[in-house]
Amino acid sequence: MARSDLWPKMAAGPCSRAVCGLHAAAFTWCALSIWQHLVIAGNGQVPSAYTYGGRWKYLTFINQVLQTILYGISLMTDLLQLFGYNKKEGFCFDLLVLRDCFFSILAFPVGTFVVGSFWGIYAYDRELIYPEKLDKVIPMWLNHAMHTVVLPLLLLELTTCFHQYPGRKKGLLGLGIFCIAYLIWMLWIKYIAGIWVYPFLAKMNSVGMVIFIVVSILIMMHLYFLGEFLTKLFWGKSAEYKKAA
Repeated sequence: MARSDLWPKMAAGPCSRAVCGLHAAAFTWCALSIWQHLVIAGNGQVPSAYTYGGRWKYLTFINQVLQTILYGISLMTDLLQLFGYNKKEGFCFDLLVLRDCFFSILAFPVGTFVVGSFWGIYAYDRELIYPEKLDKVIPMWLNHAMHTVVLPLLLLELTTCFHQYPGRKKGLLGLGIFCIAYLIWMLWIKYIAGIWVYPFLAKMNSVGMVIFIVVSILIMMHLYFLGEFLTKLFWGKSAEYKKAA
């Protein structure tokens, strides 16, 4: 079986300059937000950036890095196709597979979870996740870049580029590994530095924390299904899924 047959109907149509421009803009936006975040942290305006784990202990920051990687890979794929490389073979094909797996397994479920969980907790009590004092340090545009714009960009990506989802077992396994790895990272930070990544975790008892973690992981898994469903809904017959592992 040819390699291209393993990943049927990779794209809905030829790569356009418009899509390439979209990916270039999204990559620049995400990279700029990360750079600005690091500048603010480097100026000592965010004390938590100097505690154990730095910015890398926050799922929001990790997610923004994931989004930047996604659009970077997408931009590379677009450029290769614009320069005449065959998307069904060689390095360009491998890059397409990587792009689709990265979008489906990490970028969409994690990005959607970050936006939904942040604004949900913020609406309940902003001091639990984003204290009011941060408004004087972090510009409003940067807050929305990290916690709001992520979702519209992902939906735009979903509707402008077809992404072939992997087998569900592989997809959920990949997402599960990410969730467990971040959970271990949070617990390690608590063990080494004696701090919880997010203030609201310190207010929970053991039972409440277990429930919160389990529910969060289940939500993340269902967001994977949501991305798969929306892709199939929007792209119709183009969305040929490999349900088996």
